[in-house]
Amino acid sequence: MADRGRRGTGTNQEAVRRHNLATLLGHVHRSGGVSRAQLTERMGLNRSTIADLVRELEDLSAVRQSTPEAGANPRAGAGRPSIDVNPDPEVVFVIAAELGVDTMDVARVGLGGLPLDRMSTATPKDPDPELLLDTLAELVRTMLKTADEGSRLVGIGIAVPGVVTDQSGLVRFAPNLGWTDVPLSSMLAARFGRRVPVHLGNDAELGALSEHTRGAGRHKSDLIYISCDVGVGGGVIVGGVPMMGASGYAGEIGHQPFNPRGHTCRCGNIGCWEVEIGSHAVAAAVGCPPEEIHRLVDYLQPGPGVPQELRRLGRSLGLGLGGLVNVFNPEMVILGGVLRWVFPLVRDDVLEALDEWALKAPAEQAQIVLPWLGGDSVIIGAAELAFTDVLEDPVDTLQRAKGAISAILG
Repeated sequence: MADRGRRGTGTNQEAVRRHNLATLLGHVHRSGGVSRAQLTERMGLNRSTIADLVRELEDLSAVRQSTPEAGANPRAGAGRPSIDVNPDPEVVFVIAAELGVDTMDVARVGLGGLPLDRMSTATPKDPDPELLLDTLAELVRTMLKTADEGSRLVGIGIAVPGVVTDQSGLVRFAPNLGWTDVPLSSMLAARFGRRVPVHLGNDAELGALSEHTRGAGRHKSDLIYISCDVGVGGGVIVGGVPMMGASGYAGEIGHQPFNPRGHTCRCGNIGCWEVEIGSHAVAAAVGCPPEEIHRLVDYLQPGPGVPQELRRLGRSLGLGLGGLVNVFNPEMVILGGVLRWVFPLVRDDVLEALDEWALKAPAEQAQIVLPWLGGDSVIIGAAELAFTDVLEDPVDTLQRAKGAISAILG
């Protein structure tokens, strides 16, 4: 009995140690660097335990320690400056990808959220997912060649403009890519192997994740992030937690009924909100030809006057936002994608329509803002998703990542 008790104690102590390692690394990652004194305060552990945990993460090449300049951090002990603990982004990194209808973006993002490299290319016109993933795999391999020798790829995060089930790795429906029931994770595993975990997420949900973690909504518990490209999606944070729905399909706000006499949406329904405010509707409102939609931002620069069609689109945006405010009572609505260029031009039209439709009490609480991360909200969210495994279990994930880059590059 005594022997079993000792083994159980050891097992419990190991579980606690690993939990503390993961918690500490999470603080370092999300803060981009933090002092040991601050870690002691945040985690409620003594200084020697914090020092041991930091040394273990340093041995794993996940963090670096340094003595800060005078006055840079809280002091510990008899006048000694507390040691800084910083992530090592060049050694531990992820690959993040955003699969857009017109372009694909790939980024290498280091621990701590630091973007290291970025590449873009046109999305193949052929909707065949095999062709798109071949293009993506080539981008990823090209980017991995720039990584330092001995660095570790700990995850891959993919943002998809559609309904995604991360646990099964399945894209159930991505109408603007023409996909239905695409087993994306297994298709990527066929190209990269299974040593590096792959995570999938809806683009709007990942935009909400990044803005909640690192952007405009850092100190908000209830927010909505709206992505707007060809399609319109929403990522919803409720009580500080992503609202996923029963099977992870929540947030398809672009497909709420809006105009029963409107145009047919790519989903097959008539008059979806995204038909009224998506990038093609914006392009039509400002006279941008379909073949130049990649230059849409150039047509949305401030000028002497705002086209009436764009003002009408702003009103449609405001009415839809009013409905969301009534349903979710958010503290903040963050307008991403092309809407971050549209909103400053038609702000008054949007807010006037929102006030007309939204109930007074929730409308008074809701801020309508632009993303702090600009056009990077979604891809930074994909990176945060890719860091999931190393932040849950640094030891096993970093061990498994050894040699992963060489295996992918062949």
